Amino acid sequence: MDHYFSICSAEMYYEKYMAFLLENYDQLRMPYSFTVALSFLASPVLMEGKAFLCFNDDDEVIGAFSYIYGTGENQYEDKHIVQIQVVYFLEQYRSSRLFLHALQYVTEYIAYMEEDVKEFRFWTSSDDSLRKLFTKIAERVASVETANGPLDEYRASFLAWQSYAARFQHEPFF
Repeated sequence: MDHYFSICSAEMYYEKYMAFLLENYDQLRMPYSFTVALSFLASPVLMEGKAFLCFNDDDEVIGAFSYIYGTGENQYEDKHIVQIQVVYFLEQYRSSRLFLHALQYVTEYIAYMEEDVKEFRFWTSSDDSLRKLFTKIAERVASVETANGPLDEYRASFLAWQSYAARFQHEPFF
């Protein structure tokens, strides 16, 4: 395998997570002001959430993704909802296979942890190429104009993500 995942469970890994995302901030193309974007990136570190790193065979960070439990409109009490905060892989490593492995990893991790997650939510820049990818795993439920450009909201049930990820053969992570 040319990559592997690690859960950020120690300060050293959270530092790598933040450093990697800040080093690649311009490529993230987040449709928010820097202060709002920084709060999204740091929220898994500061709140009840999870952050993950993806490494290549040389142990270099090539990607990061994270989520938090709950939604702001419900003061994060609705912990059955997972909000994906960021997913980013260096361009030379981007592939359907790596994206699928990350999806499989996070769904297996949540199932393994026996969390009572029912739904995934995420927001992204309104982009036709991204929309084609994301509509394979979620339903676009809203599109809004922001000061930093259009933003699409996607939702999917946890069972739908599990089912989609399980369609593709892989070795169990946990």
